[in-house]
Amino acid sequence: MRGYNVWRPLMLILVAFLTNSLVTNVCSLLGMAPETASNMGILAMVIVALVMYTRMTKRRRK
Repeated sequence: MRGYNVWRPLMLILVAFLTNSLVTNVCSLLGMAPETASNMGILAMVIVALVMYTRMTKRRRK
């Protein structure tokens, strides 16, 4: 387990949840319905998590 980094998964989870809450709050402030704002937050969370994961794995491969 020498090569395992604990901070990468924690950072990925933290950024995903922060993105979800930020997008949900901004959409709510702009007048969206709460269900739609929540769906937009989840969509943004998934996109950010995938982008971060691919960027982290690219650096590890090189």
